[in-house]
Amino acid sequence: MADGDGEALVRNLRRRGAHRVVVLTRRAGREELTALLTGGLRGAIAGMVEQTVARPAPVAVPAPRRSLPELTTREISVLELVAGGRSNRLVGEALGLSALTVKSHLARISRKLGTGDRAELVAIAFRAGLLD
Repeated sequence: MADGDGEALVRNLRRRGAHRVVVLTRRAGREELTALLTGGLRGAIAGMVEQTVARPAPVAVPAPRRSLPELTTREISVLELVAGGRSNRLVGEALGLSALTVKSHLARISRKLGTGDRAELVAIAFRAGLLD
């Protein structure tokens, strides 16, 4: 990202009403990453960060308000494959299920974890130690 691109991107995303955005970029400077994160983006990943950039202090993640409901072994298997970036069809092929059955598992997991966002399902599972 070039200087100033981060602020322009944040303004554009706000104008479009985008929520829960994670930005992936090949290069970014400290100012750009700071602009992205303070602008409300959930995360930013840069392949290369300019060498003048100091690592920011780790951000404390708030503790979950409630304990997670238990997931079945099958639900965890589905989540592991989803975390690997597989589509419902590919998850189904790997587990011997139809894509609709995978969709049903994901709907059940979504109800249990309180989110319908696929990426957030995976993030919650990682934070809870359900996935390696």
